[in-house]
Amino acid sequence: MQAPNHATGDATGDATDNPTYDPPRTRLPEKGLPRDEVLAALAARKEGDARWQQGRTFSLVYHAGDEHTEFLKKAHNLYFSENALNPGAFQSLRRLENDVVAIAASILGGDEHTAGTMTSGGSESIFLAVKTYRDRARAQHPKIADITQLEMVLPRSAHPAFDKAGHYLGVRPVHIPVGPDFRVDLDAARRAIGPATILIVGSAPAYPQGVLDPIVELAALAHERGIGMHVDACLGGFLLPFVARLGYPVPPFDLRVPGVTSISADLHKYAFAAKGASTILYRDRELRRHQFFVRTDWPGGLFGSTTAAGTRPGGTIAAAWAALMAMGQDGYLRIAEQIMNTTRAFQDGISAIGGLRVLGQPAMGVFAFTAHDGKADIFAVADAMELRGWHIDRQQDPAGIHLMITPAHAPIVDSYLHDLRECVEYVTAHPEAAGQGLAAMYGMLAHIPEKSRVRDYILQYMDDLYHPG
Repeated sequence: MQAPNHATGDATGDATDNPTYDPPRTRLPEKGLPRDEVLAALAARKEGDARWQQGRTFSLVYHAGDEHTEFLKKAHNLYFSENALNPGAFQSLRRLENDVVAIAASILGGDEHTAGTMTSGGSESIFLAVKTYRDRARAQHPKIADITQLEMVLPRSAHPAFDKAGHYLGVRPVHIPVGPDFRVDLDAARRAIGPATILIVGSAPAYPQGVLDPIVELAALAHERGIGMHVDACLGGFLLPFVARLGYPVPPFDLRVPGVTSISADLHKYAFAAKGASTILYRDRELRRHQFFVRTDWPGGLFGSTTAAGTRPGGTIAAAWAALMAMGQDGYLRIAEQIMNTTRAFQDGISAIGGLRVLGQPAMGVFAFTAHDGKADIFAVADAMELRGWHIDRQQDPAGIHLMITPAHAPIVDSYLHDLRECVEYVTAHPEAAGQGLAAMYGMLAHIPEKSRVRDYILQYMDDLYHPG
């Protein structure tokens, strides 16, 4: 989960004065409930969720239209019970996954040597990349791996999934700063590489401001030092290639770049597949072998696993294949054009509101904006927008509001900009709003010098949120 980003009510997220309130079910019913009653209860519980179908959210859901969603459901249901754990039993799933990986490779600059797998999402793809480089280092340099903790060099803007993977796998993240343009500092990257470094990370794009790291330069540095270079294109892998084909300036970022040895790209984002589906691609099969897990002495038989998961839902693989087939190059080009036109409309409208500016030079439909004249507190603006029914993603250092554009946002540009302008005017006229609601919380957390206290707060938040009753 992300850190608290929006108003959630009490710790359970329910409210007893809500007419659709359904009390927590903490005991298995003695007798099974009628199925129509169960479905009605599920529908009721969804009533208070974010209204992504109406374009009121800017993350979490990537919606290419109701017709496409219904199509994905049908494809998914065809493989609802199938399990990709055993490709011998379900050979069609193996063929579908191989097709998806090959298509991803063709889009992301791969060749006949490129190898990869599907995963459950970006976090698993990143986890497996870190595992692969760790295990390769252990195989190639066992003495180094035995006497020191292995390290990976990554910009502080890189996704926290790398830190999470490092935490689980015992690989220390070495964070390096970004420059005024929010791209990684190359001199800092060069200085950070040491004898225990196993890979460098670059983002295409980085989530916070939607900018591309200098992948060509990072990859050259990795090649020079003889270490891996992973590109996190989980966000942009299935959009940037089509944005480039439309004529927008997109620097080289994929397997076409010498020195790039792996890349991750999520299918359930801008490929508009069903959740959760991602891909991890490697320069060659020899590198991919370090991703696999094998046990030969288990009483239950010979065991081999290609990814972190054991059971792998067949429906997700089938829906990803179906999305790629149904969209085709023309469909993705059409959506990319719509997204970029919508992005331009948002950015132009935001820049026209006094005191607001877009951060950096975003490469695609992902960006952030902030208040730069000191008159309007951006977190108070976010609070005011949420009171109008928008689900707002907040950012820190620098403080900002984050947007991730999909086709669902094309119809609501004017209404969003209208509300944003009025909210900025209100907050500018009422500076006390910065001391209320989530604006006060974010402001307080930003000024706490001991980040361990912030960590404790988030741990408590998660502990309270996921507690039955």
